[in-house]
Amino acid sequence: MSDLHRHQVILDLLHERPFVTVKELQEIVGVSAATVRRDIEKLHDAGRARKVHGGIAAPDGFGPARRSTALPFVENRDIAVEAKKAIARTASTLVRDGSLIIIHGGSTCFHFGCEMAQRNVRVFTNSMPVAAYMSEHGTCQLTVGGGDLHREPGILYDAARGGYTFYASQFFVGALGVSREGLLEQHPLLVRFINDMCGLANEIVVLVDSRKFSMRPPTVTLPLSRISKLVTDDGLSDNDAKMLEDMGVDFMIAPPRESRAEEGRG
Repeated sequence: MSDLHRHQVILDLLHERPFVTVKELQEIVGVSAATVRRDIEKLHDAGRARKVHGGIAAPDGFGPARRSTALPFVENRDIAVEAKKAIARTASTLVRDGSLIIIHGGSTCFHFGCEMAQRNVRVFTNSMPVAAYMSEHGTCQLTVGGGDLHREPGILYDAARGGYTFYASQFFVGALGVSREGLLEQHPLLVRFINDMCGLANEIVVLVDSRKFSMRPPTVTLPLSRISKLVTDDGLSDNDAKMLEDMGVDFMIAPPRESRAEEGRG
């Protein structure tokens, strides 16, 4: 298969789904991981796709990236890792020691949970990955919500349960997409869970990497007016930044680790 043919195959895949991993491309086009990564670099340099950790993503506004579907956690966890870690580090500065916080499921919230694991805080979460990491590596106080295990999206949830007896300082939540309409999700369980948790927190802090602004899953979970703060990475486009400003959303841009190191040497 020629370079041109492989590139077209990759672009055709991105018309059907927002991300493709290096491993998947190896199997589909039948070449080595090194060749796949060179293809990704060329498409990225040409502006036809975006290189992300572990694979390739559709650029902003590219075809059915707007019809986004949720990837399994184990796959999504390995996409845009550095951006998500930067968001998690920045978001951790918003938390006061001794406070009670709620951490939602999803890969960006997972990285945030890793940041908070050894902080002097009390954490409530329904996320199995967050709870498992904190159980093994953390020293914070941890409360895990009960209910049935929903393996995708990896949360414990009892839809019939009500009457939570706590009130948190902050609810840290991710989203599959962000638009003028608000936070967007696909899974109806997440929509209901997010609404349940929003009533239990003083502030709602959204953790989303910049790719999420090009995604358009079908259901609005929260209007932007409900959000206290949004944290994203430095890939946020000028258009998306203006949209947030126009909608009155207070947002933070997480600097990459390299910038933090340079500031420390300055």
